[in-house]
Amino acid sequence: MRFDKFSFGSIQIDGSTYEHDVVIDHGKIGKRKKAPSKEFRGSFGHTPLSVEEDIPWNCARLVVGTGAYGSLPVMDDVKREAKRRNVELLILPTPQAIDELNKDPEDTNAILHVTC
Repeated sequence: MRFDKFSFGSIQIDGSTYEHDVVIDHGKIGKRKKAPSKEFRGSFGHTPLSVEEDIPWNCARLVVGTGAYGSLPVMDDVKREAKRRNVELLILPTPQAIDELNKDPEDTNAILHVTC
C-alpha cells in the first residue's frame, strides 16, 4: 500500500483519492462509518472514535490517525478494548500515522481521519 499524498480533507492511497475518513483492513480500503459514534459528539465537540464503530480489530497493531491537527477524540473504551484484545494501539496525528504505516505495515490495520 502506497500513501501518495495527504492534505487537509483528502488522502491519496495507491493513486486513488479519498475525501473522507478511511478504514484500512488487511489492505482493503473502506469509508469510516462513524454514525454509531455520533451519539457521543456532544461530550467531545466532535464525533469521536468509539467501540460502537466497526473497528478492524483483527490485527497485531491498529494505527489511528487523528487528523491533520490531531483533533479526532479516541474514547477510552477503544483503548480498553485494544488492551483486552492484545492489539497494539497507536494514536497519532494522521501525517505521523501515515509515516508509521509506511515504516511497518505488516499485520497493521488503520483508521485515518482526514480533516481536523
